[in-house]
Amino acid sequence: MRAAPTILHLDMDAFYASVEQASKPSLRGKPVVVGGIGPRGVVATASYEARVFGVHSAMATAQARRLCPNAAYLAPRFALYRRISDAVMELLHALSPLVEPLSLDEAFVDLEAGGAAASGEAAQAVGEQLRRDIRSVTGLTGSVGLAGSKMLAKIGSEQAKPDGLVLIEPGTERALLEPMTVRTLPGVGPATAEHLRRAGIHTVGEMVEAGEDELVRLLGKAHGSSLHAMGQGLDDRPVVAERDAKSVSVEDTFDVDLHDRARVQGEVRRLAERCVQRLRSAGRSGRTVVLKVRRYDFSTLTRSETLRGPTDDPAVIQEAAARLIESVDTTGGVRLLGVGVTGLADFTQEDLFAQAATAEAAGAAAAAEAEGTAVTHGAESEPAPPGPGEPEPAAAEAGPRRWVPGHDVRHAEFGTGWVQGSGVGRVTVRFEQPWSAPGRVRTFPVDDPDLEPAEPAPLLARERPPAEPASGAESADAANAADFADAQDRRPAEERDARREGDGEAQPSSPAIRPKSPSPSSSPASLPGAEASSP
Repeated sequence: MRAAPTILHLDMDAFYASVEQASKPSLRGKPVVVGGIGPRGVVATASYEARVFGVHSAMATAQARRLCPNAAYLAPRFALYRRISDAVMELLHALSPLVEPLSLDEAFVDLEAGGAAASGEAAQAVGEQLRRDIRSVTGLTGSVGLAGSKMLAKIGSEQAKPDGLVLIEPGTERALLEPMTVRTLPGVGPATAEHLRRAGIHTVGEMVEAGEDELVRLLGKAHGSSLHAMGQGLDDRPVVAERDAKSVSVEDTFDVDLHDRARVQGEVRRLAERCVQRLRSAGRSGRTVVLKVRRYDFSTLTRSETLRGPTDDPAVIQEAAARLIESVDTTGGVRLLGVGVTGLADFTQEDLFAQAATAEAAGAAAAAEAEGTAVTHGAESEPAPPGPGEPEPAAAEAGPRRWVPGHDVRHAEFGTGWVQGSGVGRVTVRFEQPWSAPGRVRTFPVDDPDLEPAEPAPLLARERPPAEPASGAESADAANAADFADAQDRRPAEERDARREGDGEAQPSSPAIRPKSPSPSSSPASLPGAEASSP
């Protein structure tokens, strides 16, 4: 426990939803829910406007739709979130070399390691400047907690939400913690809280008063002693810059239970391949393959197999996962499958048997190709069906394309926009960009050849293209903004044109960007250089 509040915890406010509101002017100030949009989807983040209706993270999307039917339900865009997160983490690394990321939108920072003065005033000045910098760079808001320990800094950032800063002075920890519920402390989940409730313990003060011996009797030596210390505000955990991953895994929840055994096996192969891709992108290998199966009745089974050495060979991991699924009864139906690798290492121990099998399969495939037949691993097989949210394989491209709500598109005539919804052979697109006014909505056939997926529009100020005369689709984006401005201006068209000419303005070929200095009262979704629209 430090004598000065030099540990900072940053938590971005409703991060995914705020990014979507910042990217989509028509959604600013309106309820937005990001997560799985299928019948079995789960809410990842809800904007503060949606939380008023009781929507929260980890809630079933179906329940969220009942509570807030008029919200915008969007599929996540993790590539964009990661870009914004990287920009925020750069700001944190400028403060200190000791930054401990917990997720894309949350991190601890050791200000003492960055040379900050060991005083509350200095720490608060750093925190306020950080909030201003985040708003300036990303247009988003974050909440900051400052304290002498990680636990208290995180509690401070929770109290500061949204868009605030709370500093907990050393020496005030006990008075702050005593009235709080035991769920406030890290390591107290629903099961532990229920265990303590049965013993008549509801608040942190009651827990400390019960004594360490009683907590050890109820929860065990390690857990009981740890919670007793935390209840007194004692937390000596350091900020750790490098957190070593213990496992790599992927999983999918299916809209409809899988009953066909071949389909289940195909999904396991596909998940194993995705897991290997993630493993290799991290530069790691693993020794233990883990299979997770959630059946129709919500019972969850895990099976694992430990290999002779760490590997990142897709054939080895796929074969191990295939052996594991053979030991699971899936006749009743499967709602979720997952494949993971644990026992991570930075090297691989090549499996000679897998190499031989791969070489044999390659030889068989070459021979079969010469005969005009396709053979995979020595047996006939079909490509694994696409998983939820994944594009159809090339062979199925003849069918209607799938447009995911919230994802970016581009039309040859109308420019860039995002999918508002699709169904019954139609797709609805709103054409707008982060710096434009709320755009118009148009509907197209799902197979419109002029409509195609696009990359997200740049949200960070440094990524914005310089303003220049536009043509083609770009002029359509400008026209949307100009039409919207004209609709807001109720004077006759002649007066509007005269006003533009009198101000020395040409007809705009791109949306006007007006600098706007950030202020604490600004909307969390407002962007630097762009006016936030009214709901």
